[in-house]
Amino acid sequence: MRYWVQLATEQFPPSALVRQAFEAERAGFDGLNVSDHFQPWWEPGHAGQAWTLLGAIGQATDRIPLGTGVTAPVHRYHPAVVAQFAATLEELFPGRAFLGIGSGESLNESPCGMDWPDTGEQVRRMEEALEIIDALLDGEHVDHRGTYFRTKRAYLHTRGERRPPVYVSAFGPQAAGVAARLGDGLWTLADPQSAPDLIDVYRSACDDAGQEPGEIILQAGMSWAADDDAALEGARVWKSTMVEEYFTDDWHDPKAMFENAEAKHSDDDLAAQYIVGSDPNVHVERLREVERLGATVVCVQNASGADPDRALAMYGAEVLPALRGARV
Repeated sequence: MRYWVQLATEQFPPSALVRQAFEAERAGFDGLNVSDHFQPWWEPGHAGQAWTLLGAIGQATDRIPLGTGVTAPVHRYHPAVVAQFAATLEELFPGRAFLGIGSGESLNESPCGMDWPDTGEQVRRMEEALEIIDALLDGEHVDHRGTYFRTKRAYLHTRGERRPPVYVSAFGPQAAGVAARLGDGLWTLADPQSAPDLIDVYRSACDDAGQEPGEIILQAGMSWAADDDAALEGARVWKSTMVEEYFTDDWHDPKAMFENAEAKHSDDDLAAQYIVGSDPNVHVERLREVERLGATVVCVQNASGADPDRALAMYGAEVLPALRGARV
């Protein structure tokens, strides 16, 4: 079992995230990723450019694997440029780069001029983009004339010695099938109601494709502070991610999204979905529950608005050793 941390570009400025990355490596996390957003889920918030940020993080750290969690090559990013980013990150930081891919949200694509499509088209765009990305990362010259994207003898002239792994975000069976065919692993939320069935679909699709299943990355959010009230207050903005239609429908006004989420979800709802509190033992037990869902990687989003650096240090001192000690 490995433990990653997600650093939240929506909640913290890039300079703070570089410091958090240093703290995450010192704490002993096995990998880190940064969310790749054009807008936050609420206002006021942040939305630093993820690729620029990862270059700075790579320089500020020595060994921790790093990548996006996740990039959506559906409109604002052409898939050939996404492949170029991943190849460049691997050349800069050999053996450390990975790429997270998802089908995106209107929140990030509509402000860049996209007319937001239905869920089926969202996944089809991601699938076509992955076909291009995979071929380019394999060193091929790619002529592609598809439904959504075109390339003309596209080729990555700079690549590292290793092909960076590509992990595919999925919330439903169609995307899980894409992850099996075109990815190196499945990335989804650590939801006990949906994750086990989704993992089964992914593994079955791997069998159908004649491939071994890759990583199973299950993501949960956490907020730690010196007292429970501060931990809750620091994470309250993340209620916006609890509204399911924000991931599929045309919602792209951060202020309206948070107001709607605040009206729909109580603080108790947030505490049930996020790991919120000052007691390290609570964090340990909730993450053990995530492990039991079938993860090979547990990814913990640091939503600790009250004290993000100390939250990472606490994980390094108490939570990660307890989780790893339980497996000795």
